[in-house]
Amino acid sequence: MCAPSFAGLIGIARKDITPPVGVFARNWGAARHETAEGIHLPLTLTCITFQTASSAPPLVLISADLGWWKSAADEKQLREGILQALQLDAARLMFCLTHTHAGPSTFSEDASKPGGHFIQPYLRHVQESAIAAAREALAAAAPSVLSWQYGRCALAVNRDLPLDDRYVVAFNPAVTADDTVLVGRITTGDSITGTIVNYACHPTTLAWDNKLLSPDYIGAMREMTEAATGAPCLFLQGASGDLSPREQYSGDTDLADAYGRQLGFAVLSILEGMLPAANELTFNGVVESGAPLGIWEKSAFTPSAVLDATMEMVELPLKDLPGLEEIEAAWAACEDHVLKERLWRQRGIRKTIGDGDTSRMPLWVWRLGDSLLFGQPNETYSIFQQTLRESCAPYAVAVMNIVNGYAGYLPPASSYRHRSYAVWQTPFQQGALEILTESAKAISQRMTTSA
Repeated sequence: MCAPSFAGLIGIARKDITPPVGVFARNWGAARHETAEGIHLPLTLTCITFQTASSAPPLVLISADLGWWKSAADEKQLREGILQALQLDAARLMFCLTHTHAGPSTFSEDASKPGGHFIQPYLRHVQESAIAAAREALAAAAPSVLSWQYGRCALAVNRDLPLDDRYVVAFNPAVTADDTVLVGRITTGDSITGTIVNYACHPTTLAWDNKLLSPDYIGAMREMTEAATGAPCLFLQGASGDLSPREQYSGDTDLADAYGRQLGFAVLSILEGMLPAANELTFNGVVESGAPLGIWEKSAFTPSAVLDATMEMVELPLKDLPGLEEIEAAWAACEDHVLKERLWRQRGIRKTIGDGDTSRMPLWVWRLGDSLLFGQPNETYSIFQQTLRESCAPYAVAVMNIVNGYAGYLPPASSYRHRSYAVWQTPFQQGALEILTESAKAISQRMTTSA
């Protein structure tokens, strides 16, 4: 009974990417303010690198406290700059967003809006920070062991609530949510030098009444974990398309902090229950006492050093959508703030996916020893990660939304009979999530049987 593990060179670095107060930060159609008026907690960028040897090309995992991409061009420019600076193959970089809804705009076309002049310089700052963090992580990389352990946290609830003839984005107590937490512990010698937390829950605690820049609940979770371990914590947003906190859409940062501590306690509980690195429990016989007592004892094992990465394009069917010109005309004529925000997002999605009947969406799959990391640019529902955990067991499975781009939601086929925001928003046709799931399963099967 050994924890899924990877042994190799691992480095970690952190950069502050908090934008200037006054940056354009209108993320909600119901908001009445345009710019950020202060800072709740810093926004950060954390990078972890993985190598089999110092001369080997690394895998570069980056997590940034940003919301989502409204422009494929903005995301492409940022990521390609990182790839070029680090001389990386595209399969070897996953730039993941934590999906905070209390961050700055990352859309360069918002430059004409209040505080919009900060956006393009800020995007350059994020790119430069990512490059610097990766270089620092590589320079500091040391022989380490990454060990994984699952646990539970009740923070996330289902957020598809049937109401009258439609579904609203709110807590649905009738449906059980996926509450799985996956924690990765990086150990160098006898010391914890980093942690990874993969959890699926929309950071929508702070909404239209909040005027502060914030990582939402993720900030307090990180602070708590880092205070206990003395090491950086990298957060990976899971398949949270249908998951959120119970009480949300608030202006109360104390509520976000409470949620962060709730997840933080779960993370610390998982860490406390883990065996020392490269140790497993082995059965060591029976001692006859008043009862036959089976003895399990710790013993050393050699963690896997396998490191592999692939990026494959998956053809997903598109709905019959209005063209770009039609969306832009509707946006120009619209005077309702809520509808105007929806049309602006729809415009960005149409520009991302193109005008065809299908769109080729990238899927990243990494193997780190006995674990698999799946990254893709859309907002998959939690059934995606649940299916992959079951399919890929006993490998530890981390699944990430909003990696290296963004287009829209990927609900399961059964959801398309509902009048819900996710079904309205997604550009993808019914069955797209199932196609992605089967592709991910096939790639993971090849990756775990070829070595």
